Amino acid sequence: MSEAEAKRNASGIHPLDHVVWNALVATHQRFALGDGGAIRYLADVAPFAATADSSPESFAALRSLIEAQGPVTLVTTDEIVPPPGFSVIRRAVVLQMIWQGRLDRQDELQHVRLAVADVPEMLTLTTATKPGPFGPRTIELGSYVGVRSQDELVAMAGERMRLDGFTEISAVCVDAAFRGRGYAASLMRLLISTITARGETPFLHVYTSNRTAISLYRTLGFIDRRELHLTGLDRVQS
Repeated sequence: MSEAEAKRNASGIHPLDHVVWNALVATHQRFALGDGGAIRYLADVAPFAATADSSPESFAALRSLIEAQGPVTLVTTDEIVPPPGFSVIRRAVVLQMIWQGRLDRQDELQHVRLAVADVPEMLTLTTATKPGPFGPRTIELGSYVGVRSQDELVAMAGERMRLDGFTEISAVCVDAAFRGRGYAASLMRLLISTITARGETPFLHVYTSNRTAISLYRTLGFIDRRELHLTGLDRVQS
């Protein structure tokens, strides 16, 4: 039994049920802004935030974070109904999937390790393909790999939220002209190998409407864990 599993069994709550909070108070603390009531990633890193509970005090702390750095996205087990003073700018449901597979093949894909110098191209690719939030400093959260064709970045994937025992695979995207070549699956296998070599379990989030991606992830060994609610919040101007 892993340390993360032991913690889950002791508390009765799986650490991935509060993934944003658990990442920001531990592994990603250096990217965190906030206090005991609410906490968020720095805005240029990621939009995600979490509250300690649903109390007025925690939401007041969250509103202060929005005032400081802009809108946030909460990832919660239940749908959020914010108190007065907030505007809901987005709602969505995502499927959280966790890897329980086997790596029974080695990919020979000619990939590249992406670095800060590649961020402008990464932003262009993610803007075109919309795999989820990706900002100017998201690359600092973990390892990112990509595929180039004639020196143009055409596919990428990387590590985003990390907490004890778990690492999220995110920003899986392929330029429309290069789909159907297995790039996404190959890059994900590379990341799975890297993450599991550290003794961690890969997981990911995918919109429940994206049936094509869900089917791919299942073939790679990911299983459905649970659905979660995404809620984008901004403050109501006073």
